[in-house]
Amino acid sequence: MAPSDNSSNQKSSGKNPVYLSIVFSFRNEEDVLAELVRRTRAVMGEAARKHLIKDHQMIFVNDASSDNSLALLLDLAVGHKDIGIVNMSRTFGVAPCVMAGLAYAKGDAVVYLDADLQDPPELIIKMLEEYFGDAELEVVHTVRKSRQGESKFKLLISRAGYSILNRFTNVLIPPEAGDFKLLSRRVVDHILQFKEIRPFMRGIVAWVGFKQSFIPYNREPRFAGKSKFFVLGRKVISNFLNAAIVNFSSVPLQIASFCGLSAILVDVLVVIHALFQKFTGQAVGGWTALMIVILFIGGVQLFCLGMIGLYLNSVHEQTKMRPNYIVSSTFGLKEK
Repeated sequence: MAPSDNSSNQKSSGKNPVYLSIVFSFRNEEDVLAELVRRTRAVMGEAARKHLIKDHQMIFVNDASSDNSLALLLDLAVGHKDIGIVNMSRTFGVAPCVMAGLAYAKGDAVVYLDADLQDPPELIIKMLEEYFGDAELEVVHTVRKSRQGESKFKLLISRAGYSILNRFTNVLIPPEAGDFKLLSRRVVDHILQFKEIRPFMRGIVAWVGFKQSFIPYNREPRFAGKSKFFVLGRKVISNFLNAAIVNFSSVPLQIASFCGLSAILVDVLVVIHALFQKFTGQAVGGWTALMIVILFIGGVQLFCLGMIGLYLNSVHEQTKMRPNYIVSSTFGLKEK
């Protein structure tokens, strides 16, 4: 029954079964990889039976793992042709690894997701069916209805982060739409043209545009191991400020300008008050008012310099024209 339904969807949308690339970015996931590969292969088998795909490849981008992950992947590749590995020269982070995976992906459509099995690969079937249901559809997001195994504090911080992004950035980033998406070949080719330092993938996919749809799902707890991203960790905060806010918004600079104007207004009021006291003979010597003004102006100046510093650092990094990543070796893939 399902194959016939999918065939009718493909005929109506004008899309043929795709060669699908699946990109996994990981670091030190030896406890998860075997189960991840097993489940993904089972999903790809079902997708082939439903005539959603004609073939597939799994691209594992190894962010300089220090455990046995690479050896395990090489063992899992024996007797199969569906595993490709990209080994980074050092740890670069999730977004550069995703970009590297997209660069090596040869699929007509590409799905990228984390390798910790919190995002279930079984959902790829529904993503493909959604993709085939509309000829104009280019991006399929997954939206997390619930996030099992994560603290209320982390969920609160996450909601606050999405609220700030959508209030202050110039693109609408769907709340709870994480790094588990299906992209058409057209969108992938456009994304690969981005040369910015510290790419923010969620913002980039939203910025590219085209028709996009959303599939809700319940995010699972980690299959094994511990999370490498602490909610208030340096990596998370740096990614939010430097990649998300700075790359997609000029609001911090506007806030800095507003603070500067507010300081000028306060100074004018204080000067008027001081002159009034002077000419009416009410002036009283003292340090209180003076120190308040000095501290206020100093605080505003430091705040504004900090905001400007974020942008100057971004410009400084961009002018170096360094690559976002360096690949040390590959397995099962054509060299770029």
